[in-house]
Amino acid sequence: MELTLGIPALLFPAISLTMLAYNARYLAIAALIRQLHQKYQETASQSVGLQVQKLRKRLTIIKNMQATAILSFLLAVITMTLIYVELTFWANLIFGVSLFALMVSLVLSLIEVQLSTKALEIQLKNMEK
Repeated sequence: MELTLGIPALLFPAISLTMLAYNARYLAIAALIRQLHQKYQETASQSVGLQVQKLRKRLTIIKNMQATAILSFLLAVITMTLIYVELTFWANLIFGVSLFALMVSLVLSLIEVQLSTKALEIQLKNMEK
């Protein structure tokens, strides 16, 4: 299969939408951390401290999700440049790395969603008691 300029260009909307979703997650968690930080300062609750630790882990995952999505986007642009200057071998190689970076980003997203769901389940169990 021949790699044309249109193929890496197809990733642009997908990566852009993915980055918007990641940014929304980041902003939601940042707001929650600020709320919990204020609550922790007021109460010094051990439970709140543990929640902040879990959120820190999720924040790190989201940062890595964003970084790999940006890397994927950058590599797709580099691929298009390499196609334009007719360096097909390098274009194919870089495009493969771009796809791999996007897959890593999506796997990290899946992990973060699983952590988020577990945290919500814990809170729901606490409310049921």
